[in-house]
Amino acid sequence: MFRTQEVQVQEETFARDILKNELSVGAFNLVVFGALDVAYERILNPHSSWAIEAFILALNRDSEDIDEAYTRQASLTGKYKYFFGDRTAWGFYVNGLAMISSGEYETGTTFGPADEVRVQTDNYTDLALGFGLGGKFVSRQGFFLDLGTGIGRNLLSNNSPTIVGQFNVNLGFRF
Repeated sequence: MFRTQEVQVQEETFARDILKNELSVGAFNLVVFGALDVAYERILNPHSSWAIEAFILALNRDSEDIDEAYTRQASLTGKYKYFFGDRTAWGFYVNGLAMISSGEYETGTTFGPADEVRVQTDNYTDLALGFGLGGKFVSRQGFFLDLGTGIGRNLLSNNSPTIVGQFNVNLGFRF
C-alpha cells in the first residue's frame, strides 16, 4: 500500500502584508516648494484604504515659484483608495477625494493710469470633491513609495479657484 505524503508549503509573511497603518511625507513638495505634506492611511482590506492628508506651505512663502504652483496655503484632504493589485494595498489605485483648502486667489485685474496693473486677491476657504489615480509600491519591510495625482472642483465660493489639483510623491512606512 502506498501512503500519500502531504507536503505543506509555508509561505513567508512580510510586514507589508499584515500591517494596517501608514505614515508618509510628501517628499517632492517638501524639497521643491518647502511645503509640509503629511499623510496617515489605514488599510481596510487588501483592496481598499482611507487616508487623511494635511498640507501647509511652511517655508519660503514669498517665493514666486510657490505662488505659481499653489494658490492654497493649507488643506486637509480625505481619500478613499481602491487598489487593483494582488498584494495588500499595493499597485495601481483610483481614489475619491474631498479637500477643504484655504489660501489667496486672484479674483481680478484692473488697469490704472500709465499702464499700472492692479491685481486683486481674496482669501478663500472652500470644499472640493474629486478623484485621482496613482500607484503604491511597498517593500517587504514596509517602506513605500506612493505616486499619485488628483483633481477636484471647488463647490462653495466664487473667490476660490474652480479646479484644485494634487501631485504626490510620498515616502513612508507601514506599521
